[in-house]
Amino acid sequence: MDSAASALLPGYANAKATQAYAQAHVEAGDAAEGHYSDFMRARMRLSSLGVGSFGGGAEPAVDARIAAVVAEALIKGINVIDTGAHYRYGRSLAAVGAGIRAAAAQGVPREAMFLMSKGGFLTLRGGMPADLPAWFEREIVTAGLGTRDDLAKGAHLLTPAYINYQLELSRHLMGVETLDAFLVDQPEVHIPEIGKEATHRKLAAVFEMLERAVQEKRLRVYGISTFEGLRVETDSPMFESLTAMVGLAERAAQQVTGDARARHHFKIAMLPFNQVMSEGFTRFNTATGQGNVASPLQAAYQLEIYMMASHTLFKGHLADQSVGPVAERLAALANPAQRAMQFNRSTPGLGTALIGISSPDHLSDVLATARVSPMPRKDYLAMYQKA
Repeated sequence: MDSAASALLPGYANAKATQAYAQAHVEAGDAAEGHYSDFMRARMRLSSLGVGSFGGGAEPAVDARIAAVVAEALIKGINVIDTGAHYRYGRSLAAVGAGIRAAAAQGVPREAMFLMSKGGFLTLRGGMPADLPAWFEREIVTAGLGTRDDLAKGAHLLTPAYINYQLELSRHLMGVETLDAFLVDQPEVHIPEIGKEATHRKLAAVFEMLERAVQEKRLRVYGISTFEGLRVETDSPMFESLTAMVGLAERAAQQVTGDARARHHFKIAMLPFNQVMSEGFTRFNTATGQGNVASPLQAAYQLEIYMMASHTLFKGHLADQSVGPVAERLAALANPAQRAMQFNRSTPGLGTALIGISSPDHLSDVLATARVSPMPRKDYLAMYQKA
């Protein structure tokens, strides 16, 4: 192992460490019963609230705040940390890495942390270049990471080489030998430009690369993070089916291993979900191949995919106000932000709700909500009936 690799924190989330972490935080009063979700068959325990690192300016002060938030979250019972290779021009990766190291120094085992990154959107390290086409030619085309024809929306690349670059950038800037998860971010943006069939061919090649990364122990599982793909109606050109994604992953695993019975590692999906964007729970748009049509959350459960929510606070709007039934039934919580988190984490089939935080002040709402048990299923469903 070279000196650069030896500096990376070894290990990855496992059942024994995450179970011990969950038990310790429940016993300490940091987390209520029900705060930790089961990561499918792996028997890992992941916090029902996770910390994201999207927001904030590309400046050292924000780097320091994100690092502090990540460290405190991990120390106090939030063991899901989410970032992306393009967040804040790549700066969030290193800020999250600093928080991980600080938490590890305080005794949080690497094996108790579930650490995720994403790729697809251009990282643009150092900020937006003055001449984007020249930058793209120099940094992407010349490096063999993609071509202009591969670019969607002028900002998104879906090539195995570029996704691999972002996976490696994530591992090294976060400072870990193995990422617990890596998600292809919004692959559906390619559909309007090249069509669904061509987009799926690109995804299939990316999934093969990610299956190899799992074999090489750089990664444990992978998936997709969508904005429109999983939420829209089936007749929308942007619709993406989890069943189709699993099919691509199965073929990728078979191709990489040469084994017709190989198990794929597509195990996570993410979609926006909140009181206003509730389609993941309410829209029945996914034929699971198991004889039924399900909502994305139901389909994920049947297909053994762990579902996460982005946009828990709906770009901050739900930190200031709640939808009527939520305000009424969750009145005991201190503010709309806590109610928004409680709404999401109580949703049947939703494993972890992510909250983007760039200030330690906002973490206090996450920690306060973690100390409350999720709503009973019947109480949650009653909000929809009332609505």
